Amino acid sequence: MSGMEPLRLGILGAARITDLAVVKPAAITGARLVAVAARDPARAAAYAEAHGIERVHESYLDVINDPEVEAVYNPLANSLHAPWNKAALAAGKHVFTEKPSASNAAEAEEVAAVASRSDRQFFEGFHYLWHPLVARLHAILASGELGELRHVETVMDMPAPADSDPRWSLELAGGALMDLGCYSLHSLRMLAPFVGGEPALVSATGGERQGHPGVDEWLTAELRFPNGVTGTAGCNMASDHHQMSHRLIGTAGEAVIADFVNPHNDDRLIVTTSKGSRTEHLGTRSSYTYQLEAFTTAVRTGVPAPTDAADAVRTMRLIDQCYEAVGLQPRPAHAALEGGLR
Repeated sequence: MSGMEPLRLGILGAARITDLAVVKPAAITGARLVAVAARDPARAAAYAEAHGIERVHESYLDVINDPEVEAVYNPLANSLHAPWNKAALAAGKHVFTEKPSASNAAEAEEVAAVASRSDRQFFEGFHYLWHPLVARLHAILASGELGELRHVETVMDMPAPADSDPRWSLELAGGALMDLGCYSLHSLRMLAPFVGGEPALVSATGGERQGHPGVDEWLTAELRFPNGVTGTAGCNMASDHHQMSHRLIGTAGEAVIADFVNPHNDDRLIVTTSKGSRTEHLGTRSSYTYQLEAFTTAVRTGVPAPTDAADAVRTMRLIDQCYEAVGLQPRPAHAALEGGLR
């Protein structure tokens, strides 16, 4: 990024999402990939060589303690988000964590407490928020073109990953709501400035994954905003189709982002009113690239991004409430870290 010193990142693990979220954006923004560690050292070494990461460490703790690393990227399993986010903050590092930021609200509050005692930035990876599609959708809502907002609907559906996938593991804080539904809830929460404040949960329905007690295969939450606007936040991790849409319905029309999580594949925003329908294209530059720029700006300016630790707590509280409403328990906290790797 012009005018800013390149961000110096350390990476925990060799997760698939890292390529999209950090490696490719770093090549565009100029961020340095300083260090990486993984549970399998050979895999870390191969990953570093393939992606131009400067050095390999033996443990996550070594990455965090590397004096040249100023910010830590955490794409580990959900259950490892909070423990390592706290460890990185305590070591004086800025933190860029994949969503959701913790296993449950109590953990998120612990992370927020550590963040509040530091002058470091905490940033949760809801990358969709940084693409111009969302800003444009919010601008259309603010313009009054849709009339008075009445209902919001976000759908997050995808075919099922393999039954052995960590996303089906209760111990790793898996489930459809954790993997997909957090986006649905967050996208509704980001409408708070237009609807009088944060949404409240009205009811929820959901179903468990066969063979995985306590793990949700699908969940749908009904919410209500302070001004009476209603919202539906849905997710299904065993669907027969792929749909990740965000839709606003007003008294004079509606607007929908066709794929708000993957705008690099589909950048359409479709607006329909009595005057007809139009499709706006906001560009297929990756939302992950916009996100890394936003994180770098937060680090360099010291001004927290909207996806900070306090925001993460509000999302996790809503997630826990959804689980309780369908008769499931919030995801369990992870045991204490061991040996710098677990």
